[in-house]
Amino acid sequence: MGYKITAENFDSLLKNLSKEYKIYAPKRFPKQGRYSDTDIVRYDRVYSADEIVHDEKSDYAAKEALSPITETVLYFTDADYRESKVVDDRPMLVFARACDIHSIKRYDDIFLKNGGFEDSYYKRMREKTKFILMECPSKGWDTCFCASMGTGSADEYAFGVKFNGEEVLVETKDSEFNSYFAGNEEMDFLITPVLENERVVRIPEINDKETQIAVKSLEMWKEFDKRCLMCGSCTVSCSTCTCFTTYDMNYTSDSNAGERRRINASCHVDGYTDMAGNHSFRKTGGERMRFKVMHKIHDHKKRFKEHHMCVGCGRCDDKCPVFISFSTTVNRLAAEVDKLNGGNE
Repeated sequence: MGYKITAENFDSLLKNLSKEYKIYAPKRFPKQGRYSDTDIVRYDRVYSADEIVHDEKSDYAAKEALSPITETVLYFTDADYRESKVVDDRPMLVFARACDIHSIKRYDDIFLKNGGFEDSYYKRMREKTKFILMECPSKGWDTCFCASMGTGSADEYAFGVKFNGEEVLVETKDSEFNSYFAGNEEMDFLITPVLENERVVRIPEINDKETQIAVKSLEMWKEFDKRCLMCGSCTVSCSTCTCFTTYDMNYTSDSNAGERRRINASCHVDGYTDMAGNHSFRKTGGERMRFKVMHKIHDHKKRFKEHHMCVGCGRCDDKCPVFISFSTTVNRLAAEVDKLNGGNE
C-alpha cells in the first residue's frame, strides 16, 4: 500500500513527525565544499521537506546521524567523572539510501557484535533509530556499485519515499506511521531497487591462507606509495569506516576539569598504527591501501560471516583528491587473484 502526497502536504507531515521524532536527512551546506564556492551535502537535523537534498548523493553517509565525527563520552573533574547523556531523548528518523541502511548493519557488527562487547554510546542511538528509505535513480550515480555488493535494495525501513516533482510517493511499511498519511490519496507504490549500475565490481575469491599471503606481496600496492596522499578523505566519507580515537580536553590549563571526546580516526593517516618504541605497522600509502581494501572485501566477512564491509556507495571514489578508485582497485585485485589461482586473468 502507498500514498501520493503533494509537496505541501508532505512538508506538513514532516513537521508533524518532527514533534515526536528527531529527523535527520542529507542537507546542503553552501560554500563548505572541498573547493572554493562549492557546497557540501551531509547529514543534519531537518525540520521541513525543503531542507532535504533528495536528487544528489550526499558527500557523507548516514552514519553521521548515529555516530557523529566528534562525541563527548564523559565529563571529569579531579578524581570524579560522569558519563554523557543524550539531551534530546526522542527517537530518530533518518532519510537514507539502501546502501546507507546496509552500512548501519556493518556498524552493528563492529559496535554491537564484536567479541561480546557492546558500545553503549552507539547502542543508545541505534535502539532509537528508524529509517526512511529514499529511492535512488534507476542505476544509482556514476561511482555507485551497490548492485555488485548486493545492497541496492533494503528491508529495514519504516516507510519509503520517492520525490517525484511536485509530489511524493510513499510506500508504507511500519503501521506506527499510518496515521500520519491518513487523508492523502491512496495508491499502489513500492520503492524500486537498484539492480544495475554503470560500474561493475568483481570481488576476488580468496579462499586459503596461501593466497592471502601472496596478495599481501602484490606489486600493485606499491603504485599507491607515490600516489596516495594518506589524507584520510576516503575513510571519512566511507559509509562503513568505524575507527575512532579519544582525547581529553581540559576546560582551563590550570584545572583538572574537562571532557573526554572520541573522534573519527583513519587507517590512512599518520599515527594510526604508532606504538610504544617508535613502531608503526603500515607506513606507506600502498600498505594502508592494501589494508583498507582487504578489510572491506575480505576480512570483515571472514570474521562476521554474513556480508562484506563495503556497500558500494562509491563515496571514497568521489572524495579522493588524486582520483584513486577503490572499485577499479578491487577489480584489479580480482584479476591478480585469478592469476594466483592459476587462471589467465
